[in-house]
Amino acid sequence: MATEKRERKRANREARLTAAMAAQAKAKRKSQIIRIVLMVGLALLLSLIYWLVSRDDNDEGATTDTTAAAVTTTTPTTGASITGETPCPPAEGATERVTTFAEAPPMCIDPAKTYTATFETSAGNVTATLDTTKTPETVNNFVVLARYGYYDDSAFFRTDPSIGIIQGGGLNNTQDPGYTIPDEGSGFTYKPGDLVMARTGQPNSAGAQFFFAVDAAVSALDTQGTYVTFGEITEGFDVLEAILATHKADPSSQLGGAPDPPVTVSTVTIVES
Repeated sequence: MATEKRERKRANREARLTAAMAAQAKAKRKSQIIRIVLMVGLALLLSLIYWLVSRDDNDEGATTDTTAAAVTTTTPTTGASITGETPCPPAEGATERVTTFAEAPPMCIDPAKTYTATFETSAGNVTATLDTTKTPETVNNFVVLARYGYYDDSAFFRTDPSIGIIQGGGLNNTQDPGYTIPDEGSGFTYKPGDLVMARTGQPNSAGAQFFFAVDAAVSALDTQGTYVTFGEITEGFDVLEAILATHKADPSSQLGGAPDPPVTVSTVTIVES
């Protein structure tokens, strides 16, 4: 009888030990599963954060549908460079095209004179009278760049019917001359026929890019009023209307779309009188 009792006790101990070991193994497996789930979750969260940050970086300068100028900074792909101070180019234009400058140009125009700019494009010519009375510094910058051939072989790389504009001043929205210029005024309102400097959302960030105001939708930019108007179209407004009408939307682009077929600018000619 004593032997049977001892056997039962031994069997009970073994059963409890087996159950304890099984529970321990189950708890260990559960802990491992929880760790794996947490690690996978953390990896997914980090991937999401990285994607969101990358998307924000790529969209810099295009925060709303009414942003007229999505401009970032990069080095132009063609043309010579000027280091140090920028000399004034000759009135007839420099012999060598320059696309990179170490410094903004000095005052090279005579604000008392009249300056017109003719954009020779693959869709037709457009001429604008530049406003040296209200925006002499902005006009000076544009004239100097044009005389250095900066705008040669550039493009009207953006059309946006929602705000009625055509943007140009480079091969794309990432091209700049290597410097920026101060904003010459504020509180601007916009109407069809205006020639306006493009810039980022930051003050004093314009460089070379510009846009044409083509229809009444451009008044949506009045609430910003930060883009400096420095000229007015006098000839070729019908050319601009025709270009805007060829807009082809591009959902993958932060700029919204471009002319189709593409429009190139062979040169911008400045006439002083």
